[in-house]
Amino acid sequence: MLSKREMNKAQRRVTSITRELHWYWIRKKILRSFFTDLLVFVLLTAGWCASQEYAVLGRLAWDGSREFVTRAVPQEPGIDLLYNVTSADGKLMLSVSCLIPFVVIVTVISVMLFFQILGLLFSYFSEDRAFRKILAPINEIALRADELSRMSFSEDKYQIIEDALEHIRPGEAGEGPLSFGDADLSGVEAAMNNLLLRMRETLLQQSRFVNDASHELRTPIAVIQGYANMLDRWGKTDEKILDESITAIKNEADHMNYLVEQLLFLARGDSGRTALSKEPLQTEVLMREVYEESLMIDEKHRYRLSASGESAEVTADPGLMKQAVRILVDNAAKYTPEGEEILLSYGCTDRNEAFLQVQDLGTGIGESELPHIFERFFRSDEVRGSAGTGLGLSIAKWIVDKHAGHFEILSRKGLGTRIRIVLPRT
Repeated sequence: MLSKREMNKAQRRVTSITRELHWYWIRKKILRSFFTDLLVFVLLTAGWCASQEYAVLGRLAWDGSREFVTRAVPQEPGIDLLYNVTSADGKLMLSVSCLIPFVVIVTVISVMLFFQILGLLFSYFSEDRAFRKILAPINEIALRADELSRMSFSEDKYQIIEDALEHIRPGEAGEGPLSFGDADLSGVEAAMNNLLLRMRETLLQQSRFVNDASHELRTPIAVIQGYANMLDRWGKTDEKILDESITAIKNEADHMNYLVEQLLFLARGDSGRTALSKEPLQTEVLMREVYEESLMIDEKHRYRLSASGESAEVTADPGLMKQAVRILVDNAAKYTPEGEEILLSYGCTDRNEAFLQVQDLGTGIGESELPHIFERFFRSDEVRGSAGTGLGLSIAKWIVDKHAGHFEILSRKGLGTRIRIVLPRT
């Protein structure tokens, strides 16, 4: 820590910097006032001269020359200031005394200058406080940097850190796995604990992802292996077993291929290798394309397109945004009984945001399951036996997050689900 003497010295240094900046600002304001007063003086003088020419000549004498001359006043001791206008041939066209107007103009300028100086005096203290307030964070940073540069640890401090690292327990609960028990090392302890906690969370996420991925891949691999063994034993002579095995192996291979593609998409997204090509996109155009494709792909359900207000323009990647909506439509079709209706809609929210919405009459999502539906490989108990990987909504959320959007979900068990993608308008 800095001593009291060093703190006072640093404070004096900041005060000196504040004073220098303040005086620089005052000098700048004085120069600005000077040039402003000079300009006002020139304009007032030129205006008075022009008014005299108009009053006597009825015009401005552009064909003559002008000058200010002084003369001695014979009757009264003193000096008069004359404004003379001479024609091109040397004839005197106008001669008028301008001493009194000049005094009036100088008096006006002096009054202006007085109030400007008065304003500088009154604003001095408030500006000084403002400068100190602006420089306070910089002063704090400078003091902390100076404190760090002066910090030196003895050998026993390094030994404390080394011992704590050797006996670290990553699985410990609490604020952090490291505890030095030394006030001088509290900053180092907090920084290292934050780093270790972030590393632990990252490793846990990777571990969960690998475990879930291996679990999902284990099932199709086991099915393929089982049918391959069946083919090896009986399929060579039994055509029924041969056809059944080939069909099952093709289905599981397709499922594995789809699963791997989704895993690669998420892996590329997490590593920042998925580039977005954003462009202006009308929500009506996007939802109409998804609606028409759904009519051709799925004949087991009834689809309806509805507009909740006017179409909105968003800035989005058309392909990725369409993929997100298709994921919602596929889920709706998967969990909605045949013959029931799936409603697609678009419009604007009360907050003037664009939305894309898919509503079904399916099984619905339980209240306890809603917080987990975007987790990778999460599937509720009711749908665990049906086809799917549990990655679709994770991919949709990644896409929506990259477009600065969010989801709004309303679902009731046995009644259906309404999922809305909300996006900022262009």
